[in-house]
Amino acid sequence: MNRWSDRLYAIVDAETSSDPEELARRALSVGCAALQLRAKTLDDQHLLALAEQLNAACKQARVPFVVNDRPDIATLIGADGLHLGQDDMRIAEAREIVGEIDIGVSTHNLRQALEADRDGADRIAFGPVFETTTKENPDPVVGLKNLEEVCRSVSCPVVAIGGITPENGARVLDHGATQLAVISALPRFLVER
Repeated sequence: MNRWSDRLYAIVDAETSSDPEELARRALSVGCAALQLRAKTLDDQHLLALAEQLNAACKQARVPFVVNDRPDIATLIGADGLHLGQDDMRIAEAREIVGEIDIGVSTHNLRQALEADRDGADRIAFGPVFETTTKENPDPVVGLKNLEEVCRSVSCPVVAIGGITPENGARVLDHGATQLAVISALPRFLVER
């Protein structure tokens, strides 16, 4: 366990990690609140195999496992959650496929956050809070002030994302975020203390 364990929403990106299975194993052994698989370009066969492996590891560690973008894969493997982007299907449509598992939605402004909250999101990801290099065409930086406004305005938990590091993580939590979603800086959060 480390100081971030109960606040770390670990995102394992299969395209940017040289060894996604090892990164997930480290996150689970050091401690995280949830683990999400992001794999935008993997073919279905490899995505399903990787998702099954990470889901099994998460179940053993008693950490919720979330699948990004793919309600079909989430349903097939019995994932704990699904995460949707702004260009993915609506929450109501996803619910018809996945049932009552946890659904999170990426948002980039107050209007999107309020809409996701109204539509029944269980969790809202909001960002990018800071500049990020993880996305090819990132949305504009939202900053801490907008994060705080969203956290005050919605009823569900807010997971901050985008450029979050061990150096700025505490400031993000101080502005109301429930958890810190981390992709590129994930190895830096996995230091046991």
